[in-house]
Amino acid sequence: MQKDAILKLLAEGEMEPLGTMPWGSNYTFLVQINAPAQAMPCFELRETLAVYKPRRGEVPLWDFPTGTLCLREFAAYLVSDALGWDIVPPTVLRNGNYGFGSVQLFIDNDPNQHFFTFRDDATACDQLRRIALFDLITNNADRKSGHCLRDGSGRIWAIDHGICFNADYKLRTVIWEFAGEPIPPELLNDLRRLQGQIAPTQPLGKALRKLLDDAEIAAFEKRIAAMIRIGRYPSPNRYERNVPWPPI
Repeated sequence: MQKDAILKLLAEGEMEPLGTMPWGSNYTFLVQINAPAQAMPCFELRETLAVYKPRRGEVPLWDFPTGTLCLREFAAYLVSDALGWDIVPPTVLRNGNYGFGSVQLFIDNDPNQHFFTFRDDATACDQLRRIALFDLITNNADRKSGHCLRDGSGRIWAIDHGICFNADYKLRTVIWEFAGEPIPPELLNDLRRLQGQIAPTQPLGKALRKLLDDAEIAAFEKRIAAMIRIGRYPSPNRYERNVPWPPI
């Protein structure tokens, strides 16, 4: 199914809550989204499951401005899409049953499969290198093992990006497998292309500046430039807490 069709349904479909998702610290709902009956011919995709995170269900954090987690979820999707990596499931911002929030395509997966169970799988390594680099540039403070999902086709998706893009160093991740390795040239080329796309006059740059503050944008730009300059995956800083808790 085409990405545009998924995004249209997520943004314009009728939402029906099915229940809350377990384990999350914020209110997160599994929802069914259906094409409106009166406009069904305009939709290529008629129904899907999605994950809805309303802004008013976000638990306040001392180090992230209140009410911004859903914006960061969307910003992460925009960056993933611009890079062409497509590791973040299609995501939109919209009003739902409990107010404004993010709505993301639900990825059907085996809950017993996560980063720790497939990290030694050679077929997963290239995908995980992208996710590791994505977390570095977005400053992901919560890359748990269970935030890496593998679907039925073997594709690995990255979810839960509500606490990314802080201007201060916040990186906490379980993916340190590639520390010290050179970043693949094709990924560095993607970062160079992204640098142009996040300029303030470009569509992506304009969109991100509506979601993040000036300091966060400046820090994002610096992290991208640093990864290009260094050209290697960094090692954990022994003076910082580098792994989220719980790790799964």
